[in-house]
Amino acid sequence: MAAMHERILILDFGSQYTQLIARRVREAGVYSEIHPCTIDPSEVEAMNPEGLILSGGPCSVYDAEAPQLDPTFLDLRRDDGTPVPVLGICYGLQAMAQLEGGTVEGAERREFGRARIDVLPTQANGEDDRPALFTDVPSGSTVWMSHSDHLTDLPDTYEAIATTANAPVAAVRSTRAPHYGVQFHPEVVHTDFGRQILENFAHEICGCSGDWTPASFVEEKTAAIRERVGDRHVVLGLSGGVDSSVAAALLHRALGDQLHCIFVNNGLLRKGEWEQVQDTFRGHFQMDLHAVDATDAFLDALDGVVDPEEKRVCVGNTFIDVFDEQTEAIAAELGHAPEYLAQGTLYPDVIESVSFKGPSATIKTHHNVGGLPEELNFELIEPFRELFKDEVREIGRLLDVPERIVGRHPFPGPGLAIRILGAVTPERLALLREADDIFIRELREKDLYDEVWQAFAVLLPVQSVGVMGDERTYENVCALRAVTSVDGMTADWAQLPHDFLGAVANRIVNEVRGINRAVYDITSKPPATIEWE
Repeated sequence: MAAMHERILILDFGSQYTQLIARRVREAGVYSEIHPCTIDPSEVEAMNPEGLILSGGPCSVYDAEAPQLDPTFLDLRRDDGTPVPVLGICYGLQAMAQLEGGTVEGAERREFGRARIDVLPTQANGEDDRPALFTDVPSGSTVWMSHSDHLTDLPDTYEAIATTANAPVAAVRSTRAPHYGVQFHPEVVHTDFGRQILENFAHEICGCSGDWTPASFVEEKTAAIRERVGDRHVVLGLSGGVDSSVAAALLHRALGDQLHCIFVNNGLLRKGEWEQVQDTFRGHFQMDLHAVDATDAFLDALDGVVDPEEKRVCVGNTFIDVFDEQTEAIAAELGHAPEYLAQGTLYPDVIESVSFKGPSATIKTHHNVGGLPEELNFELIEPFRELFKDEVREIGRLLDVPERIVGRHPFPGPGLAIRILGAVTPERLALLREADDIFIRELREKDLYDEVWQAFAVLLPVQSVGVMGDERTYENVCALRAVTSVDGMTADWAQLPHDFLGAVANRIVNEVRGINRAVYDITSKPPATIEWE
């Protein structure tokens, strides 16, 4: 599908910001993909990209183990014979410049944080000319630096096109090819005109028209799904979250009654979700929804389990068993087994699996319940494996998925099981559901829900002494968690108004019998994770 569009490829050298580069390029209306810097240049050439971006990275280019840039990437040509433009960012700039004969050394003074950039004129066609990369980017604007190395000698064919007080070479261009480099990070929000710089690269330098839009994705993906599936059938595990809900809407648009959704109540849902999901997809969309209440099976599996990883395994295995049973029921109705399984895999999951650094160290098993066994013999349909979460939300709005679902905060596959620290019991689930519901309702009523990335309550394995009605109590403690983030990879604790937090805590203590204390988590990610388990 993406081959129908212009594309810019990003070679990943290990930067924590690589996904942000891809997002910014897509915001410019150009389809982008991330590939490890170790990809074979012939594979890149076969994709016929309009441009290449070299990401930053944690290494020094002169280190023996540092990833190096294959020189072939600087000589690639498009199908029309023109050279492929290249933009190096931070490490990407240094790798490109060193390859071309420049010198990179450790800086006497490292530069982390904001700096003011001065844009220099270039000598194009013998006349002073503002570099295309900085069209509509004023001198004196702020950029975000994060480096301890710098260029001390430029290649003969390069010229500096921007400086900062601490970096005489803050940006460069090649005089022999459409190659540019910046020492700062245009992809982060701290760079005032970073989006403009990446738009300039995509539009002015690469010549892209900007035809990548959510609307074009919907039309093309709908047609592709219809062509692939034909008259066969698809099953989808529907959780009521953003990814599976929008996937269901897209597949239903393409296939109608050939889509069969399975919604499992694992007993770990939030208050009202069991009813809401059925109302939305049976009523609003009139889908074939197979809803099964398997609460007892899940709680039996979780009985006595306190380790968070064991909880995930129990929930995942039980889900597979229930899903398998429902799939067999659908097969009995159809007279044959469904041929396809649809999943809401997103692009960050794909990127992680192909990182040149290898898979990240496991902090905890992924929240989403998955891993269906191969013996189910499905062909996979993953309509969103090219997309980021914000793009899926936009597509959901185009498909008329209710805003209450499209804008919903992330919710882990194991549900409330990993928001109850310690044993999971019906009684503790009831306490947490009520406390969480109060918190979320108050956020919505005070127009704060959309201001945070994720918010929820956690039931702690702690009891505390309280005084209620002149009597001593010894009851449970509830923690409230709210964070701000772009993609969940890093997060800051949300600085919600104190009077709001006081009101929420007061409601929880007064209305949820069994909780007599509420605390607020003010830890960012890192060092903490967003979820407590």
